[in-house]
Parts: sequence; C-alpha cells; structure tokens
Amino acid sequence: MDIKEILNEEEVQIKKMDELVNMAIEDEHFLTRKLHEVENDDDATFGQRVSDNVADFGGSWTFILGFSFFLVLWVIYNAYRGSQAFDPFPFILLNLILSCLAALQAPIIMMSQNRQEEKDRRRARSDYMINLKAEMEIRTLHDKLDAFEKSHKELIAKILKDEKK
Repeated sequence: MDIKEILNEEEVQIKKMDELVNMAIEDEHFLTRKLHEVENDDDATFGQRVSDNVADFGGSWTFILGFSFFLVLWVIYNAYRGSQAFDPFPFILLNLILSCLAALQAPIIMMSQNRQEEKDRRRARSDYMINLKAEMEIRTLHDKLDAFEKSHKELIAKILKDEKK
C-alpha cells in the first residue's frame, strides 16, 4: 500500500466523519451521547476482560508489594533450611517460576495495551468529530451574527437617513 492509497483512505474516513457531524447538526442530536455509547466495553470478550484485569493487577502496588513479600519469604525460608530446602541457594525453581510468570504476563499485558490503544484511537476520532461539530456551529453562529450586524447597520443607516429628511 503506497502513500497515496493511505491518504485516500484517510480522506474517505474524514469525509464519513464530516457527513456524520453534518447529519448530527441537521438532526440537532447530541453527538457526544452517540459517541459515548460506542465507547462502552460491554461487548468485550472473556479473554479481553481477563487481559485488562491482569494488566490492571500486574501494574499495581498491590502486586508489586505482594510479590516482593512472596520473594522475600521464599528466599528466607530456603536459605534458613539450607541443604534441606526444596529450592536451595541458587534458587533455580524460583528463577523458573519468575521466567514463566514474565513469559505469560508480558503478552497478556500487551493485549490489554492494544485494546487501550484502540480505545484511544476511537476517543481521538470522537474528539475530532466533536471539535468539527463545534467549529461548524461556531461558523454558523458567526454567519448569523454577520447577517444580524449587516441588517442592523442597514436599519441604522435607514433611520439616520429618515431623520435627515
């Protein structure tokens, strides 16, 4: 796909958004209400909800402090038991557990980040449409004010002309 095709696709998308905004203005609907309905996460799959929850928990202080506490307990217990420990000093089993956790947790968090990115893109499109509608409304008001000012000046000119007579 070359740059011209990408730009053409983007132009088509912008035209579609412009049409939606124009329709919303003509129908006098609130565009933000429609856009808020699109942002709802009720249709997320089970896997998507799990990845979001894992990312939320994995990036929290609760997880960091809890896991740090678990690691300290693991090391103290196995160091205290010495040669009778189930995972003696180099803590090979602990390293294996940590590697597995990282190998599973990283792609799950990336899935959640991808979903968040998509939400951000939708939000950016929504912001664009709202800003475009606001700009169009401001232009309409500006045109109305210009027309009012013109008619007001004409009226004043007519009154002044009538007073001179």
